[in-house]
Amino acid sequence: MSVPTQTPVASRARQPSIAQLRAFAAVAEHLHFREAAGAIGMSQPALSGAVSALEETLGVRLLERTTRKVLLSPAGERMAVRAKTVLRAVGELMKEAEAAQAPFTGVLRLGVIPTVAPYLLPTVLGLVRARYPELDLQVHEEQTASLLDGLGQGRLDLLLLAVPLGASGVREVPLFEEDFVLVTPCDHEHAGRRDLPRSALRELDLLLLDEGHCLRDQALDVCREAGRTGGTSGSTSAAGLSTLVQLVAGGMGVTLLPRTAVRVETGRNESLRTAYFAEPAPLRRVALAMRAGAAREGEFTAFADALREAMRALPVRVIRP
Repeated sequence: MSVPTQTPVASRARQPSIAQLRAFAAVAEHLHFREAAGAIGMSQPALSGAVSALEETLGVRLLERTTRKVLLSPAGERMAVRAKTVLRAVGELMKEAEAAQAPFTGVLRLGVIPTVAPYLLPTVLGLVRARYPELDLQVHEEQTASLLDGLGQGRLDLLLLAVPLGASGVREVPLFEEDFVLVTPCDHEHAGRRDLPRSALRELDLLLLDEGHCLRDQALDVCREAGRTGGTSGSTSAAGLSTLVQLVAGGMGVTLLPRTAVRVETGRNESLRTAYFAEPAPLRRVALAMRAGAAREGEFTAFADALREAMRALPVRVIRP
């Protein structure tokens, strides 16, 4: 009866050390013990011992030693490539750790909802370029549910979106409030009004975004607060605010826009008008959201402070912490 070959205990129980791999990589590069030892600041006996220990751990002969020179064995040639890959990865790991110790460096994965991204990202990106040049900002535009999932799974670090979220394990850092305005065709009865009562929403042909957009839910909440019953017709909707505004320009109804979107979405079309609600106007609140107890919580809070200052030029009311 044959007995399966067993892996030597030494190679199963022990792992190569970084020092052993560094010593072997130096010898593989220089093919000379004294030169290799000098290159990595190690004594020659210690270098030789580290390479021997690595051979014992791996159970493989890596070098062919003669009185005149050092050669790599066939296995050593293959292992030298692997050792360099491991050492390179360790070096990158140490760089990441150093970056993590310094605020506003390394990668920041920011998630943004579609009804915020086109109107606030110019301010966000301008702030990052001017104030945090070492920060590698990566932007992901997704709907709220997807962003929260990404935050919980660790795919995203920070979110910029409308609140409240009502999500457990998430800390919200409010940035500002902005009013909703009514966008109408230029010949609409409410076109250009500055004191529009909320009650006007009860009878209007209101166009909304598709299901899944938080702005749709917020618009419906505003309508309910205004006393509207029965919701909207639902026969026409749009995937984005640009399309929604074009539907209004085509005479298909009216819509609600946040103030930050007005200039971008209506400024190019002379057939549109904006009506402003009487105080208190319906509004939405925008915030940064992070995982509760996030390792970079202090950095993200400072980022929120900087954003509040940068957003003072926008048609919003900044919220002080």
